[in-house]
Amino acid sequence: MTRIDGSIGIIGGSGMLGSAISKALLDHEVVPGPNFWISNRTGSAAGLERHAGIRITTDNQELVDACDVIILSVPPARASDIGIRAAGKLLVSVMAGVTVEEIKALTGASRVVRAMSSPAAALSLAYSPWFASPEVTEDDRRKVTAIFAACGLTDEIGEEGNIDHFTAMTGPVPGFVAYFAKCMADYAVGKGIGRDVADRAIRQLFLSAGTMMSIGEATPADHVREMIDYAGTTAAGLLAMENSPLSRAIHDGLDAAVEKSRNMRR
Repeated sequence: MTRIDGSIGIIGGSGMLGSAISKALLDHEVVPGPNFWISNRTGSAAGLERHAGIRITTDNQELVDACDVIILSVPPARASDIGIRAAGKLLVSVMAGVTVEEIKALTGASRVVRAMSSPAAALSLAYSPWFASPEVTEDDRRKVTAIFAACGLTDEIGEEGNIDHFTAMTGPVPGFVAYFAKCMADYAVGKGIGRDVADRAIRQLFLSAGTMMSIGEATPADHVREMIDYAGTTAAGLLAMENSPLSRAIHDGLDAAVEKSRNMRR
């Protein structure tokens, strides 16, 4: 794992997402404890006590003044309350729905990266796409890549608007996947299978399915086609689902999540 020279601070580092990113960076030693800052309202270590030397403050500006890279991880509705001046700093925002231009106006920074991650970062299993303003340098990009590589997989993307789609699709872990798992577990219970057994079976199903899809070159569509071509029991189920309103319902759900992302500050 790449180590970053200099210091990193997370404003909102004790929230669900901020603490997950904090854990990933410290566990992978992307930055040593004494070079890592957290700002929160309580001044607590927020479960990171075992990492020696981390700096904790309730003063956002103190963190900004001390750090080279600042990660903004506060609720979007509170973006206007951050109250920092960060000219000359590299700012990385994981605030849903807050645009690069809005971040620049709020902070005075010009080198801004807008990203999305998820609480799965704590397990280094998040997918974290990011978009960079024109002022972001190649050295900045290496730092951002190192930060999000510690959280899981990452890509720089070329269209800022697509961050809203990733916020909907990959930000809410386990979210939509958990809902599908719940539907399957409820089906099993409805057929007389005990809740504990049903939940255990479906958890294992999603663990194995996710693992299989994460390795090799087969895409999700390839896996579906393989099952249909096999023409077994799964094919019968998949064909019934393909001929149902399920796909449209998933599209509608994701559209609703994207629209909410774009209006988080309102």
